[in-house]
Amino acid sequence: MATSLDPEMFDPVCPSDLSPIRFRDKWAGMIIRCLEAGPRRFSELRVPLRGITAKVLTRSLRTLEEDGLVGRTVHTGPVRRVEYALTPLGRSLLGPMDVACEWTRRHWDELLDAREGVTLGAPEL
Repeated sequence: MATSLDPEMFDPVCPSDLSPIRFRDKWAGMIIRCLEAGPRRFSELRVPLRGITAKVLTRSLRTLEEDGLVGRTVHTGPVRRVEYALTPLGRSLLGPMDVACEWTRRHWDELLDAREGVTLGAPEL
């Protein structure tokens, strides 16, 4: 099994809605990142996604599954467990996500300035 997810892998002050690229909902990209290193159980995903409710995580996982990006495997036995993993289609998003993340890092200050300008009612240019 893959190593434990870092509870600090997502900066709590980094608003995911600042990224100009989204996959269905604000949590989808972060869920895909959590699954990058291999299959994870629901409880493991909640560690770095500490702001998500169980209901929203369930809905996001189902949507990603419906889109063919995530697969769900039920392991039966004395202890039933469910794991989620990226499908080949989901894994194909990692490269474009890397590019989008790098672009966001390069333009972070500009994005924040623009967001603050809109919030503060700055005149449009």
